[in-house]
Parts: sequence; C-alpha cells; structure tokens
Amino acid sequence: MLYLLFEYLHKHYDFPGLRLFQYLTFRSSLSIILSLIITTVYGRRIIDYLHSKQVGETVRNLGLEGQMQKQGTPTMGGIMILMGILIPTLLFANITNIYVILMIVTTLWMGAIGFLDDYIKVFKKNKEGLAGRFKVVGQVGLAIIVGCTMYFHPNIVVRQTVDETAKVDTAKVQSAAPMVLRKKGETYYYTQDVKSTKTNLPFYKNNEFDYAKVVKFLGEGYEKYAFVVFLAFVIVIVTAVSNGANLTDGIDGLATGTSAIIGITMGIFAYVSGNTVMADYLNIMYIPNSGELIIFAAAFIGACIGFLWYNSYPAQIFMGDTGSLTIGGIIAVFAIMTRKELLIPIICGVFLVEVLSVSLQVTYFKYTKKRFGEGRRIFLMSPLHHHYQKKGYHEAKIVTRFWIIGILLAVIAFVTLKLR
Repeated sequence: MLYLLFEYLHKHYDFPGLRLFQYLTFRSSLSIILSLIITTVYGRRIIDYLHSKQVGETVRNLGLEGQMQKQGTPTMGGIMILMGILIPTLLFANITNIYVILMIVTTLWMGAIGFLDDYIKVFKKNKEGLAGRFKVVGQVGLAIIVGCTMYFHPNIVVRQTVDETAKVDTAKVQSAAPMVLRKKGETYYYTQDVKSTKTNLPFYKNNEFDYAKVVKFLGEGYEKYAFVVFLAFVIVIVTAVSNGANLTDGIDGLATGTSAIIGITMGIFAYVSGNTVMADYLNIMYIPNSGELIIFAAAFIGACIGFLWYNSYPAQIFMGDTGSLTIGGIIAVFAIMTRKELLIPIICGVFLVEVLSVSLQVTYFKYTKKRFGEGRRIFLMSPLHHHYQKKGYHEAKIVTRFWIIGILLAVIAFVTLKLR
C-alpha cells in the first residue's frame, strides 16, 4: 500500500527521496526490519494474551526427556508469523503484482487451515484436530488455485530465446510481448515473453524442462496435456512440502530455523530469476515481474527469525499447525512461482528426511507385522528428530545440527546455478 502511495506521489508531485521505494533492496530491507519488530516486540504481548486465554499445548507422553515440562506452553503462535509476513508485504510490496497476490492468498489459505486445526485441538479438546482428509482437501484446493493461475494468467510469463524466422504459436503466446532483439557479447538474439509450463532443471546444461514432455509417449499433440501434468506436479509439491514442515515442527526451533534458511535461499533465487542481467549471466529462466517476491521473502525470513526469539529452546510458544502448515505452503508455492520446484528435494532436504523417516517407519512396521506377526521399527521413534532424542541427544544439539545440514543444502542449491 505504501509502495503504491509513494509511487503516486513521486509520479505527480516528485517528492524528494520517494524514488527509494522503486528499489527492491530498499523495500526488502524495510520488510525484514518491520517483520522482526512485529514478531519480537509485539510477540511478547501475543504470548501473554494466549497465556491469559489458556491456549496451551496438550502434550502426549511419548517418553521423551523434558517433554512433559512443555505441558501448557502457549500454542497457535503461527499467528505471530502470519502478522510478520502479511503486514510488511501489504505495506511495502506492489500488491497489484500477481505473484505477490498469490503469496498473500497462500498465506491466508494455509493459515486458515492450520488455525482451524489448532482451534479444534485447543478449544474443542480434540487431540486429533482437523481430520487429515480435510487438511489434504485444503492443500489440494490451494494447489489448484496456484496451478490454474500460473497456467492461465496473462501476466505470468517467462522470457525465452526465439528464432526470428520461426512461426510463433499465437494460441500459446496469447497476449505476450513481441520479439525483442538483444545482445550478449558480440551475439544478437531475439527473446519473447510467453506462457510456458517449463521449469529450471538442476545439474543440467540446457536446464529447461517442460512438464508436457512427461506425456511425450502419447505421441503427436501431447502438448495439450501439459496443464494436467503441471497441475498434478503442483498438487504433489504443495501437499508434500506443507506436510513436511508440519512433521518437522516437533522440537523447539527446528522448523522455524530451518524455514528461515530455506527462505533466504528462495529469496536469492527470486532475485536472480527476476533480474534480467543476473538470469542471463547464470543462464537460468528470466521471469518478468517476479522480483517483487523478494519483499515477501524478506518478510517471511524476518517472521521466522523473530518467532525463533521465543521458539528457541526452551520454547515460550509453539507455532502450532497455524504456523507449520503455512510455512510449508509458502515454501512450496514460492518455489513453483520462481520455477525452482525441482530443487525442493535439496533446499527442503530436512523436511524430506523427516517425511521419509515417518513413511519408512510406518511401512516397515506394517510389513513386519504382517510377515512375522510382530511389528518392528527402523528408528527408535519417528520423525527422525525424535529418534535422536531417544538416543539421548539434547534438543538444542539436534536442532543446531539440523540447521547446519540445512545451510549445507542451501549452499548445494546455489552451486546448482553454475554446476551443470
């Protein structure tokens, strides 16, 4: 809102200093600062309010050291994260930008699902919370909204190199910009902003992968199924990452710190993808207007770090599903919009390992029970962080080491920009 206001004032009255708001770096700096202030300064008031309303965590005794001491710790702290993300974004981002609009919708949508789950647990005294099938329906619903918008919205395009003499498919280009002659070194080439289901493929030289090629075996005309394939991928990604973040939120500061690292990584990817010079240098897909996502990413990072002030060991508040489902949904949709979703197994490696540990544990237990009449386990307890708790590691040590792994994975993700 402030961005639009200052743009108007600069355009019509030319007030000194207002040009600063045209710079993404300046607005993203303001965004992360305000987000930190909201979550740290006002976070204390939210914690006190939740205490007064007796919005406490109900802890099941799983035999973990120090677990029962967390009984009654305020939950639903994800409200702090939502405020830390939405307020700076609404103030400093261009809220007419379709990418920003989608991220706001994602935050509110997943926040509402998580809040409903927490509300049922806390106020209805139902430990199971919102039924799993309803969570999945909500996640799939968001994925359909994102997938359809990405595929059909005229302002969501990618810049591609085209042959001057090639015939352009007008149905595919729709309202895309005309071909533009550009220069790189001594070479001249044409580019055009077009609708596309392509994404960046890591560790590959010609690093653009079209989802339509998944059904290339269907023969001529397979391109018409591109939307179905793309939508299926979006549904899987949103559901998997959202649940992965939810499973990771098991000990103090683990999900919050890991998400902050992921947010920094995704913010840098958004910057290079939305900057024509950087995208050209790195030979990655340039996505017009996506640079505005940096403002949202900065707010996300600030909200996670600010919440970590109270969520680090020993936690004074838990984010609950209000926070964890929202964080997962945001990361998934952000990756899809910056065409970096195929890097998710690397960037969100901690989430992936947590999900795999649960899947392997459940599958192996059912298999051995059916075959031997007695269920056996791979891990002492799943998700994986509980396995290390059972082995006697302190929570703080487990969290710190998972953060280190998260940083290492982020570095590997950056390396993929040049290592092909």
